[in-house]
Amino acid sequence: MEWSLERVREMVAGGMQSMRDCESSAFGTAMCLLLLFVWYCYRVGREHSSSPLRGGYSTEPSRVGGGGGALISTDGDGRAKGRPVSGVEEQNGFAYCQSAESFRCTNTGDGLNQKLYHSLQDYAKRYTWSGMGRVHKGVRDQGRYLTSRPTIQRPEVFFLPDLPSAPFFSRDAQKHDVELLERSFPALLAEFESIYHSPPARAGSSLPLGWKSNSTPHGQWWTFYLLNQGTPLALNARRCPRAWRVLGQLRTFIANNVFGNACFSVLTPGALITEHYGPTNVRLRCHLGLRVPSSCELVVGGEPQCWSEGSCLLFDDSFLHRAFHEGGPEDGPRVVFMVDLWHPNVAAAERQALDYIFTPGR
Repeated sequence: MEWSLERVREMVAGGMQSMRDCESSAFGTAMCLLLLFVWYCYRVGREHSSSPLRGGYSTEPSRVGGGGGALISTDGDGRAKGRPVSGVEEQNGFAYCQSAESFRCTNTGDGLNQKLYHSLQDYAKRYTWSGMGRVHKGVRDQGRYLTSRPTIQRPEVFFLPDLPSAPFFSRDAQKHDVELLERSFPALLAEFESIYHSPPARAGSSLPLGWKSNSTPHGQWWTFYLLNQGTPLALNARRCPRAWRVLGQLRTFIANNVFGNACFSVLTPGALITEHYGPTNVRLRCHLGLRVPSSCELVVGGEPQCWSEGSCLLFDDSFLHRAFHEGGPEDGPRVVFMVDLWHPNVAAAERQALDYIFTPGR
């Protein structure tokens, strides 16, 4: 039976009048209490039906300073996002990713707006929206967050609000996993040596089997992925069983969504990775130094740090960052084992929801 607000108010008013007219009447008192109970149920029903996930999102691009409902638009530099072109485009000294293989390059704009909204709504229907306040707020206001962030920190895909942020984090932020990685240093270094000195993948190629070359303005940057954007690379994992076992023992490794990666990363002498932003602030990127010549540096949010062999560096790659190796050929390459860990202030319920929303291939 449908009850309108006006109808309920009329009934309550009638009950109160009956109460006044028949103060001594038991029937009037019972009628009044019944109608008050109906009014209470009506109000409670309205409050519980108004889930914060309800409501539509405009598909129009949001505008800086406007109240557009879209979650994401082009960034403040007028970058045209998502073009299926490999490599990077450099503007104003920043490198803008355009790789067709990268989630952060191709999943932006209105297409991602709709995916985020529908995925979050579907998650809430299947499970719950309890504990989803920050995730819902982030999805709802992505356009504002991604276009109005300070230029020092501007994740390109998803910003979770109200997370403590800093370019670098103490090793205590993920103490268990940092210590596990550092204890595994000899095994990881040995497996790197094995895959790095393998024969080339094909005739005329300088890269061993399983390695990938990344675009850089100077030098070479090579990566050997075990997990790439949440997707395991089975052939590579079979060649690195000890590294794969270490990943399985990490408590905060992002293994089930597109923000999770694990790889060996090599910078040759003279190489420069141009300044760029990562896709999100929900993760901390961890570098375990395997080979670290002098004259190598990582700069995050304007703060420089040097790697150290056998030690981990934790940083938030949603801050503007770059890396370089200014050594000579005699110094050899800089090598790190890189893994993506959850930001320590992302709650377990939020991690579960983000795994669902950003499942690879969704």
